[in-house]
Amino acid sequence: MKTLNIYVTKAFLATFLTAIGILTFGMTGARLMKVFEYISSGVPAGNAFMVLLYVMPIVLSFTIPWAALVSVMLVFGRLSADNEITAMRSSGISILQIVSPIIVIAFFLTCICLYLQLHVGPYYLGKARTLVRNVLVDQPTSIFEPGIQNRFNDLLIYIGGKDGKVIKEVQVYRLGKNGYWEQDVTASRGKVEVDREKQVMNVILQNATVVAHEGNSVRHTFSETLTFSIDYGTKFTSEAVTQRDKFLRVMDILARLSLLKKRGEDTTYLEVELNQRVALALAPIAFLLLGMPLAVRTSRRETSVGLFLSVLLAGIYFGGVLISDALRESPKLYPQYLVWIPPALFQIFGAVYIFKIARR
Repeated sequence: MKTLNIYVTKAFLATFLTAIGILTFGMTGARLMKVFEYISSGVPAGNAFMVLLYVMPIVLSFTIPWAALVSVMLVFGRLSADNEITAMRSSGISILQIVSPIIVIAFFLTCICLYLQLHVGPYYLGKARTLVRNVLVDQPTSIFEPGIQNRFNDLLIYIGGKDGKVIKEVQVYRLGKNGYWEQDVTASRGKVEVDREKQVMNVILQNATVVAHEGNSVRHTFSETLTFSIDYGTKFTSEAVTQRDKFLRVMDILARLSLLKKRGEDTTYLEVELNQRVALALAPIAFLLLGMPLAVRTSRRETSVGLFLSVLLAGIYFGGVLISDALRESPKLYPQYLVWIPPALFQIFGAVYIFKIARR
């Protein structure tokens, strides 16, 4: 029996380590590209990679349960397809004995996810946000991204590309006091000059065409040089009075919950945040309970089938939990309790499914 448990555990851990490496790299791929963009904009490489390091705990809190699900689907699917589970059971070993070491591992992974979701992840996610803000103050030209709108007070700026301080295919919209766009400015290129002492950024456009909207009339003008001044220091150095709930540790959330309840204020958004974190951290157990019997019943060796089912199950679970974010402002729908529908369904159906297989 000990040899059997070691065999199943080694197969699971080997697949798990491979899966977590691939999934973590995949989920951080977009952020890694962002890091290279920061470096190309003049941001020190150390600061850029620190941002990636700070978001790693919250990424791992998602990839750990997902990798566990992938491992369960692939390992038990292969064992079932090769009739190894049938051979084990014919030798008098129950399905619960076969899966017992994986249950222990799933419990351990759940504890890690709880620690990441409730304590480490939010704290370092907040540090990543602070570091990005400081980077933008030191290197304000890095905020200009091709195809992405940049809003500064009454200005909305789009660029098609950039090369250091030079920006290309520039489109600027200026919002008037009446709430309508009063100026549309188009320029093929321009440059950005920064006064770091005053924390002011000057966007100097060359050969700019200006379309001014004055009431019902439209006036077109041309300017060889047109300058917009942006006080970026005010935008990026202003501190919020209270920290966002997604950056709070569990004890901070509980303290804020207690304070708001004493004041008689609505606490739905904090309850949703807290319940979401716990529900996401319980994913390894939920995935094991449902994934293992599903893999045994499908009995497929093909990696593609296991990967497809794991992506489908993970998407349903994570999506069902995170959809409560959209309902935070609707306390009458009790989103803090709706969070628990996917975990409850996964664990109930999984437990029933396992016992049905075990009784055969």
